[in-house]
Amino acid sequence: MTRSRKHSPKPKIQPGKPYPVGATVCPNGVNFALASGSAEKVELCLFDSDGLETRLDLPAKTGAVFHGFVAGIGAGQRYGYRVHGESNPADGRLFNPQKLLADPYSRRIDGKPVYGTAEEMAWYRPEDMRDNAAVAPKSVVTDDGAFDWGGDKAPDTPWAQTVIYEVHVKGFTKQFPDLKNAGTYLALADKRVIAYLKSLGVTAVELLPVQQHLDEYHLQRMGLRNYWGYNTYSHFAAEPAYAADAENAADELRRAVKALHKAGIEVILDVVYNHTAEQDSDGPMLCQRGIDNPAWYWMDGQGGYENWSGCGNTLNLARRDVARWAADSLRYWVEAFHIDGFRFDLGTILAREPDFRADGRFFQMLYQDPVLARVKLIAEAWDLGPDGYRVGGFPHPFAEWNGLFRDDMRAFWVWESGNLGKFAERLAGSSDIFRHSGRSPSAGLNFITAHDGFTLNDLVSYNEKHNEANGENNRDGHNENISFNHGAEGATDDAHILAEREYTAKALLASLLLSNGTPMLLGGDEFGNSQQGNNNGYCQDNETAWLTWPSENHPLQEYVRQLTTVRRQIALLSQQDAWWDGGSVTWLNTDGLPMSEQCWHNHGIKAMQVLMEGGWLLLVNAKKSRQTFTLPEGKWQEACAPSPRYTCSDGLCTVEHMGLWVFKDQAV
Repeated sequence: MTRSRKHSPKPKIQPGKPYPVGATVCPNGVNFALASGSAEKVELCLFDSDGLETRLDLPAKTGAVFHGFVAGIGAGQRYGYRVHGESNPADGRLFNPQKLLADPYSRRIDGKPVYGTAEEMAWYRPEDMRDNAAVAPKSVVTDDGAFDWGGDKAPDTPWAQTVIYEVHVKGFTKQFPDLKNAGTYLALADKRVIAYLKSLGVTAVELLPVQQHLDEYHLQRMGLRNYWGYNTYSHFAAEPAYAADAENAADELRRAVKALHKAGIEVILDVVYNHTAEQDSDGPMLCQRGIDNPAWYWMDGQGGYENWSGCGNTLNLARRDVARWAADSLRYWVEAFHIDGFRFDLGTILAREPDFRADGRFFQMLYQDPVLARVKLIAEAWDLGPDGYRVGGFPHPFAEWNGLFRDDMRAFWVWESGNLGKFAERLAGSSDIFRHSGRSPSAGLNFITAHDGFTLNDLVSYNEKHNEANGENNRDGHNENISFNHGAEGATDDAHILAEREYTAKALLASLLLSNGTPMLLGGDEFGNSQQGNNNGYCQDNETAWLTWPSENHPLQEYVRQLTTVRRQIALLSQQDAWWDGGSVTWLNTDGLPMSEQCWHNHGIKAMQVLMEGGWLLLVNAKKSRQTFTLPEGKWQEACAPSPRYTCSDGLCTVEHMGLWVFKDQAV
């Protein structure tokens, strides 16, 4: 049990400095700084190896920041804060110095809170007056200066050449054959893993959250775990569960980044600055809630939280100290881990003041920060708040997840919508969404599937979601998936159904990788990975959500390799990052003539040709039956085909099934 030191003299504490915020190792000790505009007093609590606690009042306050310097301590020192102030639940102030709080700038945390029962949760509740230092996790002072980067250099891949591969650190390699340290950061540095990524033609991995996270209290009650990691506890700490050695999690992640960079692969982190692990009003008080609750979170005016995140609370980045904390965190990942970019979960929240503002405080900070202005920034451009769907509304330099690309391409191929206009708009880069304010096509991040939803295999194998294992009676997850099982729900050995599924999957992959904009491939889609119809695997830390690697090469793998190769060869896609103007693309009907208004609006045709500068031709057949094309003039040779089931002669080409064929004019 934690005990207060009674006989040893307290170390001396000096005023120190208000910046940097957090715990900073100095030559002779550690500087501590914590922002709380509403607090009356902050106690710094130091813990020795026996759990003995020493409390020191932070002696100075500059603006909203309490600060102090303690000599004679350094990296490895465990600590926490007790924050005093006048509580008023009506306006959200919840001070309780009996609760030990983590530093929001913690780079490492010792321990993990457990609150799967009412009795366990009570230790972390603001109304509970018992001292919880015995069970509360402790922040740990760290020093990041020792890692040898050995001349590491960021790949700095141009947007036009970027192909993103979305994966989970653990799930990506947990079942990778005969791999040492499978499911860890170190596995990402393995030569076979990197060789596989290179063979696919991807230029960046987008990692699901690696910042330290917690399991929500409803999952703890059910004995489940938050697998995805979108419940962040410490925004500066690497998740220890993904490390072979938890105490060296940060350096293991650095080793992975260094190895990926050496192979020319960028590392993008999926990050969560829209809410914290403290959850809703029934959740635990771990950090921000007890430091300055109404400053950190958007309040509803009655002491509760605005739940624009859908996770119980919503961070208020319109507040200066909160915005600085988020920017400091991002900058830390770039400087200390050499991260190449970030994808912001529920990104609309970042710009709420409380309405969405593209010129808001946080975006201005990112725009002018010399470190963050040079990395890739990607937004999930929606949230659950009022007017939260903002796709196309984010400012340069953000790219945005293009949900309309996903939906329109799924409808075109999976449901055979026949909407050639929508297909062409999405293929050309979604100018209806992104062509404004000097933005380029790469601002649209195209995807067919992502971690949230069906995998590609399940998209063409299930009509309905099957999320019973999540413990919510199949109520969770999206109901509208634009999916089709092709005649049987789930796994089947029917050869005809399997062939139709393969053709549809290949058509979707070709549309993704041959569209103008930035493509993102969900890890495992290239070999038919399935979650058995679960479209919300956030709590499935098991074989359901881990990638199931095939025992032999899957037909989709080679097809993806062919597509990324062709993408690199088409200058219009991989070099220019330009809108398709001035005759760079000609849209032709199946007779080889320019598309007429009648053709564009006839949803029964479901086929067209796309003639691209440089001598490239796409044949598009979005129906399951045979289609004959009259080819434009040229010496055409197949460059990439979904199957050999086609014949070409005398200027005609007949394809036998759904798909997208690529031809190259040998005369150009």
